[in-house]
Parts: sequence; structure tokens; C-alpha cells
Amino acid sequence: MMRTDTGAAPSASKNGRRLRTAQYTVERGAPWPLGATPDRNGVNFAVYSSVADRVEVCLYADGEREIQRIALPALTDDVWHGYVPGLKPGQRYGLRVHGPYEPEAGKRCNPAKLLIDPYARALDRRIVGSIDQFGYALDQEEEDLAIGEVDNGATAPKALVVRSKFDWGDDQPPRVPAQDTVFYEVHVKGFTQTLEDVPEAQRGTYAGLASPAAIAHLKKIGVTSVELLPVQAFIDDQRLVETGLANYWGYNTVAFFAPDPRYAAPGTADGGVEEFKRMVRALHAEGLEVILDVVYNHTGEGNHLGPTLSLKGIDNTAYYRLSPEDPRFYVDYTGTGNTVDTSHAPALRLVLDSLRYWVTEMHVDGFRFDLASALGRDPAGAYTWRAPFFAAIAQDPVLSRVKLIAEPWDLGPEGYQLGGFPTGWMEWNGRYRDAVRDYWANADASLQGLAACLCGSADMLEPRRRRPTASVNLVTVHDGFTLADLVSYNEKHNEANQEGGNDGENHNRSWNCGAEGDTDDPAIIELRARQTRNLLATLFLSHGTPLLLGGDELGRTQGGNNNGYCQDSTISWYDWQRAQQAFAQELQAFTAELIALRRSLPVVRLAEWPHHGAGEAATVTVEWKSVWGLPMSAEEWNDPAVRCVAAVMESRLAEEDSVMLLFNASNDEATFTLPAEPAGRQWQLRLDTRDSRILPAGSEDAARVEAGAQWTLPAHALAVFTGPSVQAVPDAPAPPASDAA
Repeated sequence: MMRTDTGAAPSASKNGRRLRTAQYTVERGAPWPLGATPDRNGVNFAVYSSVADRVEVCLYADGEREIQRIALPALTDDVWHGYVPGLKPGQRYGLRVHGPYEPEAGKRCNPAKLLIDPYARALDRRIVGSIDQFGYALDQEEEDLAIGEVDNGATAPKALVVRSKFDWGDDQPPRVPAQDTVFYEVHVKGFTQTLEDVPEAQRGTYAGLASPAAIAHLKKIGVTSVELLPVQAFIDDQRLVETGLANYWGYNTVAFFAPDPRYAAPGTADGGVEEFKRMVRALHAEGLEVILDVVYNHTGEGNHLGPTLSLKGIDNTAYYRLSPEDPRFYVDYTGTGNTVDTSHAPALRLVLDSLRYWVTEMHVDGFRFDLASALGRDPAGAYTWRAPFFAAIAQDPVLSRVKLIAEPWDLGPEGYQLGGFPTGWMEWNGRYRDAVRDYWANADASLQGLAACLCGSADMLEPRRRRPTASVNLVTVHDGFTLADLVSYNEKHNEANQEGGNDGENHNRSWNCGAEGDTDDPAIIELRARQTRNLLATLFLSHGTPLLLGGDELGRTQGGNNNGYCQDSTISWYDWQRAQQAFAQELQAFTAELIALRRSLPVVRLAEWPHHGAGEAATVTVEWKSVWGLPMSAEEWNDPAVRCVAAVMESRLAEEDSVMLLFNASNDEATFTLPAEPAGRQWQLRLDTRDSRILPAGSEDAARVEAGAQWTLPAHALAVFTGPSVQAVPDAPAPPASDAA
């Protein structure tokens, strides 16, 4: 191959720092794959930029000492590329892109900024916001219009050349069926940071999540799929750093391929790549799926006044949505300052390459897409389920086979798209969260919402040919109150965030049960425990796919902080000492037994809507009864004061049990008359949330009641019964079609 001089002369210097004599030559190399690709003889570099005049790869001997700049010699279809013989895995590097700095035209090249390769597989340190990252001259009246000359090469994070040689052994994806899935949303650091059974050096790391103690907890409660808050390398925003805080949640990604090195155990040489793989392998060995919460809708580079870290300095016009009226500014559908333009080929390719990498190389089992509506917008900015992003995934033989979960909204026009994603996708169901919270907080006119959500939001999903499992049912997630706080606070308490109380949701649909925060009142404590059980029982006995917020099974509290995004502290971490208290142990056992109960009831875990086709009888019906045991009337459904209802999930298969749930969200005790049909059926109590017991099928301690009998529930309580299928009761008539929901 032709050899090209690197251009790094022995006397070359930059800002007074002398560079070493060139050590490496460079050949033309190949334009594919993008990024740094090592082989036994060297490393190929390929960088896409349609605006660059020159792209340099800067090599570093350590975190600060630059040893050589290598100009990539070849340009093929807007990809700059070159092959460097002799370069080895582990090499630190960054990019400098020479080209126009014309913000008014959307172009922001600045070779003074050392940039992170968008395809970097690993970073040598966490990304921390600093003043030298801005591509424009600071403190100027013209703001970002004047180019900045401050070089940040010494302080910028460096990419690492990584060679894949991990032994996966017989690792296989668990491929948990959708109807059997129980998601567990968890933060890698917060889960084990205070867990004493994890070796101290591993606490808060990928290795910690893979430790026997961590896996034992996951297995004990019975979840199937851990959904990790963002682990792709993200930035601690400068504003947070200056106030002594950090980006704890991680929703400000910069490097889409690199695991964040902050979660790697001390002394890790490859930025956590191998440690992450070991974590996945260990979880898979226990049948646990690994789902990544990914942020492709925006990056940590912010708006026109944000830092220049990677894409902005490489090809701003190719990767971001810019204002058609003034490309100096960004279209912001995300509330973070910018929006990645997945309707444009370079950005779409970057996202898809990243997704395939995490599946094929890192063996993850699926993705939850933050603000997914932003990814589903066409070139004009309109949302459509036929957007290039969705079409590309649907035809991809790798990505179309993993779990795909949307957060179905963004902040743009018509951004709330719950139910509007393509077939095969799951969606976080915010309507479920609101309806269940409203009902158990004793809100007027909340009964119809509860009924729709208990039935898997069939009214919204079934007409669109979506399955019941498409609804990811949730009551609490990272964003908002924990479950313990949902029943303990009426108002947010976010003082520690240092934003004057202006951050976080104000309408929480919470109820403190009579006191704000901690209390010694035994009646309030008991009511909160019952409300917690009500919410969990509703979640796990609804049609759809349940998601449990990590720590809710232990009564984890954030002290009323409903926006812990910046709290890398005891506010957000699991408190494993508190988890040893009797109430937490009781709640953990209740949650585990509840998940096991769900697993034992096919009538709850619907894979398809309960019919086989036009004219065929339903295999499952949901019949709604009043407190009198009669079909709910239109008047009762529309009465905003009605709080009591019974739901019978009736199986048509003789070998499956039917389920009856009694709901009382009122302030008063209620006596239910159980449905009289079919006569002779006997129901067994499985749980009554006035206490924490869940009784196994056939238990001698379980109450048994006949059809037509009565059951009294205290205020704010739920009871669950199981009984033989209607087909297993002799001479049982079919329920009226009008009863089915």
C-alpha cells in the first residue's frame, strides 16, 4: 500500500507543547468499518465527515501526553481513513477535525478541540464538563460566533483502541417470552454501592451487579430482565460539577459504543469493556436478560452554547436536526438543547451500528429507548411509525429479534405517541401509571381508567394489532417518587438538587396517607404498607408486561426527592441496612410471592388478546361486577364517586384457574357479594392486602367462599381469589357477552 508522511515534524509544537518525532507511518487503509479497528499488524481508522478539510488522529502515551498527530490520508464517500502499522490495542487517541467554523451555516469544526471518536469502543476516563470544552470564544457579545482557541487535548477523555478477544463460552441469550417477562429497572452503581456482601472494590460496578449477592437478590424476587439505566458513556454537565453534583441517571450520552468507565472496577485497563461482558455472561447464566436504557435522541453536546465533544465538531450538519430558518440553532424535541437526526443517513447509521454492536459484541438482550418519539420523526420533523429508524430496525436480522421498548413521547409537536409505535415494539405505559395512582389515591372518576389498564390497555392497543405484552405497565420508575415515597409524600422535596424547587414533577398523583414524610403514627404506617401492597398487587395482576422499579421491593426512599438525576449519593443508592428491617423483609417476601403468583396464573399473562378470530369464542373474558355481584351498569361506571368493583378474569380452558379481584379504594369498609354464577364454584383466597401473606394454592389456611357469598374488605384494600375455570364447573353457563371487557 502507498505510505504517506504523517506531517508531524520533529519540531512541531502546539500551544508550547513539543510533540515527539513521528513514530508511526500511515497507509490509506479502508473506509469501513468506522472507528478504530485493530488487527494483528496495526489499526485502521475511519471517520465520517462531509465538511472536514482534514482529520487527524492524535495519539497519547498517557492521559495527557500527546506523542503524534496522524493526518488520515484517504477520503472515500465522505469517510476519512488510514491504516497505522504497528499500533496496538490499548492505544489512547482522539480526533481533531479541520474545517469551516461557520455557525450560521451549521458548521462547527475546531481543531483546537480533541474530539471523542463516535465509534470509540472504550474511554480512559469518565466525561466531566469543563470550561475548555467549548468550541467558541467565551465571554463574547457574539456568543458562539467567534471560534475558541483554547486547546483541551490534555484534559479531554481519550478513546481506547479495543480488540475483542473475550471468551463467551456457551453464553446464550435467555430469550424470555414477552408474556413471562418481569422488568426490573436498576442503576448499576446504586444497586450495590452499600451492599456489604459485595467485595468493597466491586461495589457500584459492573462486577458488583454480577456478584453472587446481587444475582441472589434478583433471583429471590423473581424478576426476569434487568433494565439498566444508561451505561453508554455520558457527561457530568459542567453546571453539576460546579455545584458538587453529578449526572447520576446518565441521560446525556456522548459515546454510543463505550460503556461508561465510572462503573468499571478500579484498575480496569479497557474502560470496563471486559467487565461489562463478564456481567452479562453471569446474568445470562442465571437466566436473566440484560436490557439497556439507551439515549439516542440527543447527546451531551447541548445547544449552540453547549460543549464541543464529538459529533458537533466532526459534522454538526450530518448528525443533528438544525433549524431550517437558522442552522446556527438546533431543533430541540428533547428538552436538552439538541436532537439527533435519525432521518439522515449518517446519524441513522451511527445509531444502528451502535445497537448492533451492543447485541452482537456485548450480548445484551434489548433496549429501552429514551424519548423514542424523537427517533421516529421524518425529515420534516413529523412523527410516523414509518420513519426511517423504525423501518431500518424492522428489516434488520439482528435488531428485529431483541426486545424493543419505547418511552413513547418527546417534547416536540404531537410527541405523545402512546400506542403509536410499530408492531413488535413494547411501550412504557404512562396512562397505566396515572390511572393506577389516581385510583388508589382515591381520586374521583378514576374507575374507568383502572379497568382499561387492568385489561392491558386493550382499548388502545388491540385495534392497532398490538399484543397485550406491548403495554409495559409501571407505577414507579427512576423519574419520580419511589413506591415508598408515593405513599408518604404529597409534595416533592428536591432541595438537595439546588434548583430552588423548580425541578421535578409537581403533579405526582401521590397520597401521603395523612402525614408528610416520616411518622410514628401506627395507623398511618399500616395504611402506607397496605397501599404499597395494593399498588404492587395491581401491577403484577394486570394484563401487560410489569416493570418494577429497583428497590421498591425493599421500601427504598429518596426522602421525597422525585428527581434524583443529580444525586450520586445516599439519596439514590439502595440502603441495604434499612433493607434488613422487618418491614422491608416482609415487603420483599410479599413482592417475590406476588411475582410467583403471577407466574402461576396463565389467565393474567396473556400473550395474545383473548380470542382466536372472528366468530370464535374468547379463551379469556374479563367480567366487571359491582359490589352487589351484578354486572356494572352504565350509571355505576360513570359515577365519579364509585370506588368499589370486582373483576373476574374468566378462563375458558378447563385446566386453568380463573381469578377474581376485589378493589376498594374508598375510605370506608365495603362488603362485596361475590358473583352467583356459576353456582357451586368455590373461590380460594390468595391474598388480602390487609396483611402481607400470599397463600399458596390448596393452602389449608386459606379462606374458601362459595359463589354468591360475601367478603368484607377494609378501606383501601384489595383481595385476590382463584377458582376453577368456568369450564371445570359442572353445567356452568357461558357468561353474557355484555359482561366481557
